[in-house]
Amino acid sequence: MSRYDVTTIGEAMIRFSVPPGTRLEVADSLDMRPGGAEANLTVALARMGRRAAWMGALPNSPLGRWLANHLRVAGAHLEGVYWSDVHRMGTYYVEMSVPPRATQVIYDRADSAAANMTPDQVKWDLLLDTRLLHLTGITPPLSAGCAAIVTQAVSRAKAAGIPISFDVNYRQKLWSEQAAADFIIPLVQGIDLFFCGRGDAKRVMGVEGDPESSVRRLWEMTHAKLVIMSLADQGVIVCDGTDIYHEPALPVEIIDRPGAGDALAAGIIHGWLDGDLRLGMKMGVVMAALCLSQHGDMLITTPAEVASLMGGTSAKIVR
Repeated sequence: MSRYDVTTIGEAMIRFSVPPGTRLEVADSLDMRPGGAEANLTVALARMGRRAAWMGALPNSPLGRWLANHLRVAGAHLEGVYWSDVHRMGTYYVEMSVPPRATQVIYDRADSAAANMTPDQVKWDLLLDTRLLHLTGITPPLSAGCAAIVTQAVSRAKAAGIPISFDVNYRQKLWSEQAAADFIIPLVQGIDLFFCGRGDAKRVMGVEGDPESSVRRLWEMTHAKLVIMSLADQGVIVCDGTDIYHEPALPVEIIDRPGAGDALAAGIIHGWLDGDLRLGMKMGVVMAALCLSQHGDMLITTPAEVASLMGGTSAKIVR
């Protein structure tokens, strides 16, 4: 039996944000929360009762320990974390907005402990002692060392017969569309789960059109066992090379956008681990909606709450 259900590796950061209507340049206070795609997914799975481990590098400082404490509270396993005595904590700043302005994200992550990770700092025995390895396209552009870690992780997992999940999660402030495509497309050939949002499909994979033709084209490009494409407020669509499945989104009043895609992926992975893709899709859209309705990138929920919403229960007040 594997030590973990899911392992991930990447950068976790501290998020500082201001509410809609406040501009960063005149803000007099900031909301401080943990974030990072791989950590977000790990926390969501841990809250659903999974043995989920986040691995990466954190500074051996109050800020690094603050972030680790948040992950521990959620139930995430941190045995594989590399603690750095010489590098800093990565941060990012979010200026929430409403139309017509887009939400703005400003990174301050250069020379962070995560960006300085090298393959020899990875506890490979832990990272690969899992039922599923999950990676994202955010980690490779952080540095040559991070790109090497992701490349080696895929190679080692394939050699060991460990299923692989990869989420494109394109960030234009980290690398170009062409650079992302050149790295990701060869890397993900034949993996088990390939997550790609509709926008990333167009920008990175060069695929656009109606959802069904787009998700089928992504499958043809990657030959992944499952291709999962988020359709934002239209839900999620999945192609297994033969059949296509669609799950509509749950109506939601959006409080905070970042992290919803990670919650969606966590729900789908949760179902996939139990051999039930359709259940995972239903869980994914519920968990994404819950994340959108809360402050912060990391989902706070319980299996009972998710099950209740999947069953259609939506009381105004639960007494």
